[in-house]
Amino acid sequence: MRLTGGEIIAELLIQAGVPYVVGIPGHGSIALVDALRLRSDRIRVLQPLHESAAVHLADGYYRAAGRPLAAFTSIGPGALNTAIGLATAYVDSTAVLVFTGETHVHMFGVGVLQEIERHTDAANWRVLEPVSKRHFMALQARQIPRIMSRAFNQMLTGRPGPVTIGLPMDVQAEAVDVDLPDLRLRRPASAPLPDPREISRAADLLHGATRPVILVGGGVRSARAYPELMRAAEACGAAVVNTMMGLGSFPADHPLYAWCTGAKGSECGLALTRSADVILAVGCRFADETACSYRHDVAFAAEGTRIIQLDIDPHEIGKNYPVEVGIVADARAGLAALADALEALGPRDWREAGYTAEIGRRRDEWLTTLAGCRDADRDPMDISSLLRQARQALPRETLIVHSSGNTQAQMIQEFPFYEPGTCITTGGFSTMGFTLPAALGAKLACPERPVAGVVGDGDFLMHVQELSTAVRYGIPVVFIVANNFGWISIRDLQMAAFGEDCRYATDFERQGQPYSPDLAGIARDFGCWSTRISRADQVGPAIRDALDAGRPAVVEALVARDWPHTGTPAMGWWDVPIPAYMGHSGDYAQGKLQEGV
Repeated sequence: MRLTGGEIIAELLIQAGVPYVVGIPGHGSIALVDALRLRSDRIRVLQPLHESAAVHLADGYYRAAGRPLAAFTSIGPGALNTAIGLATAYVDSTAVLVFTGETHVHMFGVGVLQEIERHTDAANWRVLEPVSKRHFMALQARQIPRIMSRAFNQMLTGRPGPVTIGLPMDVQAEAVDVDLPDLRLRRPASAPLPDPREISRAADLLHGATRPVILVGGGVRSARAYPELMRAAEACGAAVVNTMMGLGSFPADHPLYAWCTGAKGSECGLALTRSADVILAVGCRFADETACSYRHDVAFAAEGTRIIQLDIDPHEIGKNYPVEVGIVADARAGLAALADALEALGPRDWREAGYTAEIGRRRDEWLTTLAGCRDADRDPMDISSLLRQARQALPRETLIVHSSGNTQAQMIQEFPFYEPGTCITTGGFSTMGFTLPAALGAKLACPERPVAGVVGDGDFLMHVQELSTAVRYGIPVVFIVANNFGWISIRDLQMAAFGEDCRYATDFERQGQPYSPDLAGIARDFGCWSTRISRADQVGPAIRDALDAGRPAVVEALVARDWPHTGTPAMGWWDVPIPAYMGHSGDYAQGKLQEGV
């Protein structure tokens, strides 16, 4: 079969079941785009308005469906615009395949349009190397089948991650005689299984524990290990506490659920993780926010708690805390084996246990703490009130996408997810601008389910242009935009860390007054259904109308922008250094001394 490099890629993407390729054409990718044009009845090109949005959309699709999409860019700026999307996927361990145009092979180093070559010829890819699980450069069209096979293997096995492929313009256009491989025959079909001896040791520890906790990280979500998590938790009567990336992996109305731990966590989750005698951490990196910057006895007790760490990546085990048992395995396989071993030892009657009653009491106390914000009748409303009313209006099965800012912090603390897998958020890279395009990807992956993006105004404005993408392709996502006229999460941090007089460069102002564009009006001009509200009693009707609109919709919710009504307080510790000219406050200096790093 004689095919160009672009045609080889198109055929193999179709064979792999990739329904969409997302990108912006440029001179560096037109041969690839033309190959896709010739196959538009079998694979569809979606045109976003920014390359980072293309990667976020593909990322959201993978998180919702567990299957990858491909993105493509031109050479130079188009390629480098993908860096934020790639870094988000890389840190959160999600699979995206990105093709970037590149200089003609025979012109490497001459300085053609958009080439970076002063240190290394055709060096655009080096900017993306740290945020790619693997980078490939195709120097001949005949190399592409092998590269594609290896790219899918790298993306989807072990710890998932984004892969980039550099495509010189002449390689896209070059025709070669080629036999296309069957990608299914070149990929492992099974996930890594745990060592039975380590499973036995872990089961014995958990079975003998009096205050066990399962700390749920993003690895549980990546493996779709929700039933196995439930079995393991109920077999040992463990409290289930999640990290930010583990949010939505366990039903919030289950008696063993204990919310989040960490710097943005709940007092309920923090109390249980720091008093645990045994912690089973699954797919969890013990990152600084989860571990409260490693300060002793805030999220975790460095002494007196025995840790079992189960992770598909052996490099994560013992990286930040010593472990009693380290299990290298896929989260689903590891939890299933552990549940089997616990059940064989004799499962606990957790429903009648005093520890379960304590979990429930602590959970109720936490929700009571939040009541002052959630039930407040203010105009504009608190974000807590917005979230409470939104949860009541959105169906349980709604996929909810959110990203960095006060809305995300409060989602972590107080927004219950009932159906496993219904939360999609940015974790370790804490990316703003993720919500809007990622929600479009999630809806494309799950067209039969309602999808909502919950987002702050600063986050929303970073990719507001992708409302055009939603309208052009008829992707009916509902966006709930908490508008507080600024980067208020950072303003709150400035005041909390440095003092109330230290708010600076975080408010959106015009001539000294708070300023915001009319977000509902902007959405309407893009072709969305939209409305603007400011009171809690307006939230439910507005969301129901947005869902019924059957097209992209924006609910702009004006929310309180003056402390203490801007958000709920951070419950844990997070090391935010104080400038030396302010003097090290006693609280900060003491906290730093107690960090275990």
